[in-house]
Amino acid sequence: MPTYSSDLDAPKIDFSTDKALVHVKAISQEPHGVGFDGHEKVKQYIINQLNNLGLETTVQEGYTAGDWANLSKADNILARIKGTEEGKALLLLTHYDSSPHSSLGASDAGSGVATILEGTRAFLAQNKQPKNDIIILISDAEELGLNGADLFVKKHPWTKDVGLVLNFEARGSGGASYMLMETNRGNGNLIKEFIAANPEYPVANSLAYSIYKMLPNDTDLTVFREDADIEGFNFAFIDDHFDYHTVRDNFDRLDKNTLAHQGSYLMPLLSHFSEIDLSTMKSLNDYVYFNIPFFKVISYPFEWIWPMLGLAVLIFFVLLVLGYRKNVLQTKDILKGFLPLLVALAINGLVGYYSWAVLKWLYPSYTDILHGFTYNGHAYILAFTLFSVGICFYAYHKFRVVKTPNLLVAPIFIWLIICALVAKYLPGAAFFIIPVFGALVAFYILIHQKNPNAFLLVFLGLPALFIFSPFVKMFPVGLGLKMMVAATVFTTLTFFLLLPVFTRYKNQLGIALLSLLLSLGFFVSAHMTSNFTKDNARPTSLLYVMDIDSQSAKWATYDRTISDWTAQYIGDDKKVPEQLSENTISSKYGSGFTYVSEAPIKNIAGPKLEVSRDTVIGDKRILDFCVISQRQVNRLELFTNDITISKATVNGIALSDYFLKNRNRGKLVTHYISDNDYTDIILEIPKDAVLELTVYEASNDLLKNNQFSIPKRPENNIPKPFILNDAVLTTQTITFD
Repeated sequence: MPTYSSDLDAPKIDFSTDKALVHVKAISQEPHGVGFDGHEKVKQYIINQLNNLGLETTVQEGYTAGDWANLSKADNILARIKGTEEGKALLLLTHYDSSPHSSLGASDAGSGVATILEGTRAFLAQNKQPKNDIIILISDAEELGLNGADLFVKKHPWTKDVGLVLNFEARGSGGASYMLMETNRGNGNLIKEFIAANPEYPVANSLAYSIYKMLPNDTDLTVFREDADIEGFNFAFIDDHFDYHTVRDNFDRLDKNTLAHQGSYLMPLLSHFSEIDLSTMKSLNDYVYFNIPFFKVISYPFEWIWPMLGLAVLIFFVLLVLGYRKNVLQTKDILKGFLPLLVALAINGLVGYYSWAVLKWLYPSYTDILHGFTYNGHAYILAFTLFSVGICFYAYHKFRVVKTPNLLVAPIFIWLIICALVAKYLPGAAFFIIPVFGALVAFYILIHQKNPNAFLLVFLGLPALFIFSPFVKMFPVGLGLKMMVAATVFTTLTFFLLLPVFTRYKNQLGIALLSLLLSLGFFVSAHMTSNFTKDNARPTSLLYVMDIDSQSAKWATYDRTISDWTAQYIGDDKKVPEQLSENTISSKYGSGFTYVSEAPIKNIAGPKLEVSRDTVIGDKRILDFCVISQRQVNRLELFTNDITISKATVNGIALSDYFLKNRNRGKLVTHYISDNDYTDIILEIPKDAVLELTVYEASNDLLKNNQFSIPKRPENNIPKPFILNDAVLTTQTITFD
């Protein structure tokens, strides 16, 4: 990664991190999700900045519901730099809405907006007209279901012009920015041109993208790939994941090195892809790729995977024969070599697998960190990594009488099995074979030399360190501490490839004990920082829920461990909700209310429903009704009983047939409301069906509603993300007989 240093006085044609930070600060003053006061302010700021660059800026407005029936009005911000030729255009993409309800959005995705604004300024300062048009799309409502991208792809005439997308995103507030490709076919031409663009600090590997494709997380770029067959690159950072979607996603916590890293991608890629023929990006060929120091990105075609594996297996068997002929290898010692390997792998694998469950048992408050990466998560990664190293050294200390060539057979054998499995089921990880070749060369040297050059053995182990060590951190940071098993297993497997170096250490027991002692030290450090503080605040939630039908009210929370602040309302009379928990307003991780407590009745008006049509045509019943809010609200969510809905239109937007056939818990639509707009619904159901409609209406104003006197959260509390929070929620059921 680049190292940030003040660059306000940098040449005008260079990307300035300091100038980009000015944009981040302006954007992240307050929450600016769709429907919030800050949203319009951020939109106008971006429009003004693009206009100041001399660009003609337009706003595309319209309703869209995406793939998940999350309806919202999106206001996409667009500008275009004209090229000299008529080829496909390059699209620069990010989003400007923050996550409801409290996120300040400095990283996600204020950093992306700032990167594009500053990169565009520096590019225009070159006074050079590109060959390709450059389209700038600062999309809206990404956090609600990629709605702005959906609106652009389906409704904007510029979609047909786009040949490639560069999308800038964030899932934390620091760390390296990973390049992740989106393609429907092969990645061959994309990776070739990425290498040709020559970004200075590339962080990319085909395993990361293979895993990304398996996860439910999407970006705006996914819409372009799926709905318009337009390919591109994501650039996203994931470290300091604990800030993701929280009020702590602020200007001060954005890592300046990370923002500089985003700029180091944009400038060379903008220069390169604005000049080449973007109609040639599609390819039928896939490439394995990975980054490594000094060589940046290395790639080779999938066609090499099996030959490289076959060559490694052949070399391994030749070396086994050679070792036996030279009387260096003994079957008994080779079999002994499997024992420390299996012991270390089993212990470290089991410890990693159960670590998160044990940590949540020891520290119940961790269960309220929904994404699973705690503030002291880095200390835990170090602790478990050192523990794994200690176990490995201790296991091999017990078998130090076995000569190294015999000990090395088992690790190479295991690694060849792993490489065969990834070649078959996860070809993006086929670069795992590269460090194995280093181990094979070390194996050859050890067969022929009793005292090989130590520096040579270290050199042969460097590919294993460079390629595998980043995964030790990446998986538990990006996917939560539940993936600590990836850290312990990768540490163990990497240790095996470094055996030619480690077995030269005479005091392996001492190193094992030192590693375990250091591990204990990091566990103590994690324990000492396990409490919530002002900087590492506790996520808490509180809602007022009023049942309009029964005229009863409850305080509700998603918290599993009750904080002092929440306990003022979720007190000794708290109970676990029943129906309210199972059929509540939706959340990212499927969280339901954990506790409810009796609350006083307030004068909260529920929405009114006006039916404009209720008619039968053939065997279908057509219902046309409008839900109108009678107070300022942010969100409306509708559920139905288990009936067949053949067609549904909300504010003129048809919900997809796939969604209607696969509705989760009877969800019909979630409307993220702007300007207190109405929700107009047309349903087509069987003529004899009885529709039972459950209506949830929420406003994120609990802490400032004049009917309540909720005290401000203490400094060591923040609103819990990924759920509805600080809200006044009404529920009611309406039956259409």
